[in-house]
Amino acid sequence: MKPNIEAIFIDLGNTLRILIKDEQHQSNARENIAILIGANESPDTLCERLDERYKVYRKWAFQTRIEASESELWTQWLLPDFPAQLISPIATELTYQYRQTMGKRILQQDARHVISELDRRGYQLGIISNVITSKEIPEWLEADGLSKYFKSVVLSSLFRHRKPDPEIYWEAASRIGTPPEKCAYVGDNPSRDVVGTRKAGFGMVIILMDRNELEKDPPSGESMPDVIIHEFKQLLDIFPTN
Repeated sequence: MKPNIEAIFIDLGNTLRILIKDEQHQSNARENIAILIGANESPDTLCERLDERYKVYRKWAFQTRIEASESELWTQWLLPDFPAQLISPIATELTYQYRQTMGKRILQQDARHVISELDRRGYQLGIISNVITSKEIPEWLEADGLSKYFKSVVLSSLFRHRKPDPEIYWEAASRIGTPPEKCAYVGDNPSRDVVGTRKAGFGMVIILMDRNELEKDPPSGESMPDVIIHEFKQLLDIFPTN
């Protein structure tokens, strides 16, 4: 029996948005980072070192389920060899630019229509995401005219707990005012999104997976979601008018 879902929370990376490569965009971001910190090396060399240090940070974050603040990220992990008093005040901008070195993030196909339609159908909508940035997401939601749809936006960069820690799910449900058992979560990573959602007591978990990826590495056991979809627009088939 399908649970009585009142609120739908959506992940960002590879779920609501996808990352596309744009070398000019990425190159500009690398140069911006070098300028911000007054680097004496090429932007490419600098960012190669940042990437290696970021891998170490990510491993720590995965293990501890803690997200460092942006100031901590840059002064303790990514640029510990620079004066903290120089780096800390510009940490938010550095994080924003660093994410741009990875590419451009765009909405999934049909996502705008799906979001507006789910809202029209009476569902409360929210976002739960592991991200290192505090600036990018609110600014993007406002610029794209989507902020009006999301009543609860919980980012690990601000909340400090990371998925699959159930705390981040409980916080999101609390902000929206809906019991966890009446909440659904839409993500893309079975090992992280399914386990965390279950621990938090959410009523439904949906995983968006490419068919080829599903065939290569199908979820199983505690990572098995309630529903697997291949296109974002399939959410409209799952959630009728509330």
